[in-house]
Amino acid sequence: MRVLIAPDKFKGSLTAPAAAAAMRLGVLDVVPDADVVTMPVADGGEGTVDAFVAAGATPHEVVVAGPLGDPVSARFAVLDGTAVVEAAQACGLALVGRPSTKTALAADTVGVAQLVLAAARHVDRVVLGIGGSASTDGGSGLARGLGARLLDAAGAELPPGGGALADLARLDVSGLTRLPVDVQLACDVTAGLLDAAYVYAAQKGAGPDDIERLALGLRCWAEVAGLPDVPGSGAAGGLGAGAITFLDATVVSGADVVLDRLGFAAAVRGADLVLTGEGSFDDQSLTGKAPIGVARAAAGVPTWLIAGRATVHPPELAGVLALTELADPATAMRDAAALVRRRAADAVRAATLPG
Repeated sequence: MRVLIAPDKFKGSLTAPAAAAAMRLGVLDVVPDADVVTMPVADGGEGTVDAFVAAGATPHEVVVAGPLGDPVSARFAVLDGTAVVEAAQACGLALVGRPSTKTALAADTVGVAQLVLAAARHVDRVVLGIGGSASTDGGSGLARGLGARLLDAAGAELPPGGGALADLARLDVSGLTRLPVDVQLACDVTAGLLDAAYVYAAQKGAGPDDIERLALGLRCWAEVAGLPDVPGSGAAGGLGAGAITFLDATVVSGADVVLDRLGFAAAVRGADLVLTGEGSFDDQSLTGKAPIGVARAAAGVPTWLIAGRATVHPPELAGVLALTELADPATAMRDAAALVRRRAADAVRAATLPG
């Protein structure tokens, strides 16, 4: 029996490599001589670099500006001429501590530019995964990090963050650096730039008045900078629009590009069973998250999903097993590795039952 194991992270409990390791043990509990291949995956958001490092990519570490300007250590991964970069490593919500009105208005993406510039020195293609950002700056920090200047009506430079964008009068791109590499924007959301504040800012600490201020700033930024309001441009607080405009990035499905670069199509050939999973599997997962991408790319191989909690069961999946069917949510979080192992064993038994 050949089993391909390709989970995303269980946020707050297990990294994708740790989840894959637990699933592998569960398979071997039932079929000790199974041929098990582990391929941790991601959809372009947090955990994408870890997934590539687990697949043999070379990690690189640099110090960049965090979302509030403080220096942070960030990693990218290089595999076969492609650098994989996570925007969250430079502007992630986890980097601001406790989100607040202040952080929601001030967080920006200049560190993302620094991270991309560092990665581009090694390769001819950059995959920029975006998600989990603390910022709603429309990628204005990215533009600044590439050499652009954002000026108010008096010619003074604006302070960082989306909260200042409503005062933007002019954009000076005379010093802008254009990268000589292909950039793919790995994105799993469809929100447009002008919706970004309304859709995402509250979870970043913004109150109702802050959301209106950020939305006004994004409208001003879009008008002055000529940013597109297209599907995906609102990702990561509008970073998507900034990447499209200033990095000439092409928007691609995060899950699809990760699976392609990891060589999923070759790995799934000859498999009898695929196991995937993530922490919370719900309606949002169906819009392009990694596990549904795995199921669709499995080429007809029966695919079972293990999740911390699950509220949907799409037809692409042979079965869905939740940890919360075995334990309360707090216990499921605490004992995730053991429960994922148990659920993987359950999936193998169910998949191999006669008939």
